[in-house]
Amino acid sequence: MTPTDSTRFASQTVHVPLSERSYDISIGTGNLAEVGRWITSLRSVTHAVLISDDHVARHYLEPVSESLKSEGIRVTKLVVPAGEPSKSVATSQELWEKALADRVDRKSSVVALGGGVIGDLAGFIAATMTRGLDFFQIPTTLLAQVDSSVGGKVGINLPAAKNIVGCFWQPRGVLIDTAVLETLPKREYLSGLAEVVKYGVILDPEFFEYLEANVQPILDRDATVLQKIVARSCELKAQVVAEDERETTGLRAILNYGHTYCHALETVSGYGEYLHGEAVAVGMLCASRLGEKLGVFAPEATERQHKLLTALGLPVDVPKLDEAAILSAMQRDKKVEHGKLRFIVPHCIGKVVLTPDVPQDVAMQAWTDGYAS
Repeated sequence: MTPTDSTRFASQTVHVPLSERSYDISIGTGNLAEVGRWITSLRSVTHAVLISDDHVARHYLEPVSESLKSEGIRVTKLVVPAGEPSKSVATSQELWEKALADRVDRKSSVVALGGGVIGDLAGFIAATMTRGLDFFQIPTTLLAQVDSSVGGKVGINLPAAKNIVGCFWQPRGVLIDTAVLETLPKREYLSGLAEVVKYGVILDPEFFEYLEANVQPILDRDATVLQKIVARSCELKAQVVAEDERETTGLRAILNYGHTYCHALETVSGYGEYLHGEAVAVGMLCASRLGEKLGVFAPEATERQHKLLTALGLPVDVPKLDEAAILSAMQRDKKVEHGKLRFIVPHCIGKVVLTPDVPQDVAMQAWTDGYAS
């Protein structure tokens, strides 16, 4: 659906308060055409390295490039293959060299146009090229809009571990146009909903109830509902990031609810077998069962998550993979300390707790109990 007068809404702004690194998230419907004017309102930009993937580029690379050029910005367009394998050392080197060949300098800016993979990769390029370039996010998937584009985590994968190479590099601004979700393939759209559900579980029981009550409008990509869930997700993440930008207090770790299992699933199954949100859905239910086994979470609350994720078309069953490999992958998780597994464990809908020294056998039982019967 192309935005019309009836579907075009006033933009909302969510502020991410990080002292001198503070920035705004501009959320609207049909506001992508304003990207050039938006960027120049934030910074004086003369050269933009516009990074996208070959799927997104077909729809939006030229319109965004033309909008930037209309503001007098020279544009270097760099396109990589879509998918998790592009978050690699080899792709990073290719982008560094191409940007350098087109005369990138310390006054250049990087613009990420795409989903979570592009945001992570382009942000990593911005953070490392000439020791740091200004960076703007234009997320085009639901998952990126509600999660990965906010908070400044950027990085790439190694074959044995996801997101293990990277840094914190905050964008100068994030522009979200919910209208671009109309061209998003169904599977990718549904994948993004897992991160939306996550925010309800970890921080906001009323938001979780709103999702339960609005499953069909969400599946229909209703413009009003979309803008609401994107804005609320961004607000919740901004609150956490503002209090623990670099994961020094442990608070920000709650955003990784389900992700220890999720990242292990992605690693062992091979990057790309599961979309990230699909793996998050499976991982959240594993963490939920772990909460039950530790005696801190009610089975009824696990069932609410299972019911909502199923209604939203997300996978809930654990695939039968090499269990030793799964455990090994979890032991390489970034939350591990001194060789001890730590998990984000739910205590009720709206509250989760970083829990140290979880026994390996209990953690794995929460995994194997998720096998399809």
